[in-house]
Amino acid sequence: MSAARRAPFPFTAIVGQEEMKRALLIAAVDPTIGGVLVFGDRGTGKSTAVRALAALLPPMKVVQGCAYGCDPTAPAGLCPTCAGAASFRTETVPVPVVDLPLGATEDRVVGALDIERALGEGVKAFEPGLLARAHRGFLYIDEVNLLEDHLVDLLLDVAASGENVVEREGISIRHPARFVLVGSGNPEEGELRPQLLDRFGLSVEVRTPDDLPTRIEVVKRRDAYERDTQGFVASWSKAEAKLRRQIVAARARLADVAVGDSVLENAARLCMALGTDGLRGELTLVRAARALAALAGETELAVVHVRAVAASALRHRLRRNPLDETASTTRIERALGELFGP
Repeated sequence: MSAARRAPFPFTAIVGQEEMKRALLIAAVDPTIGGVLVFGDRGTGKSTAVRALAALLPPMKVVQGCAYGCDPTAPAGLCPTCAGAASFRTETVPVPVVDLPLGATEDRVVGALDIERALGEGVKAFEPGLLARAHRGFLYIDEVNLLEDHLVDLLLDVAASGENVVEREGISIRHPARFVLVGSGNPEEGELRPQLLDRFGLSVEVRTPDDLPTRIEVVKRRDAYERDTQGFVASWSKAEAKLRRQIVAARARLADVAVGDSVLENAARLCMALGTDGLRGELTLVRAARALAALAGETELAVVHVRAVAASALRHRLRRNPLDETASTTRIERALGELFGP
């Protein structure tokens, strides 16, 4: 089997990196959380995990022939072409994972308008970009900390609004662009601006395993995958199917997970103790905890769910204190202990 057609590495076969896997699953259950930022060492499975999750998710139904993969079951989110059609056929396709290379131009990202044809023929000739391809899927940016600031701003704005607007010479094109933005990078090669950090829903840290059994197991599984991809993927098919059912059930259960005032109060107290700016921290913390509760099959949000996602939801929102060089994760764990006990 060629590398281009090789089935992705199974998500359930990824060894360790529990925080990263949990954050990606949470984003799959509730894409409105705002994407996932994964920072850490090279070769720790960041891109593998994203592609594995997309392959794990159930195929999605789209309008046949639509450049944006519109959802035929959501009329309010259709593109202008699909919304104006009297009827359309549907098909089922895999959830897309689109890579955004560092050298991509703005036109390649958002799409390009043919101005000459538009002015001469009165036709809105539009070449969809990467954002159109990523609609309802994942947009993955490796080394996001090296991406030009104006492109990151643009991506975060589109991810927040769910719509891409391209305007040139008085001509405007709009199309739906709802995706889970996943950025990865190595902090030694540069940091993201605080304003951009805050716009990502979850931020996780990945490190090279430092215990011998884990490293050995990683090598064994990867080697088995490379030598017999079909056989390895088949051996994990039951675990993948079980997790897929869990995600589908969590999506259906999400809106019914009860969030009591006491949990909201605890989330607010934690953010106040840590000195996070604005209210985005509380909102993300509660949403992520609710998605985790749904994944666990729970019907009510509890402090245990808040504690589990607190570091991922808040570590990138903390102000830097020149008098306290304690790592963000340690500060959050310390605050959790002081507020809620060990």
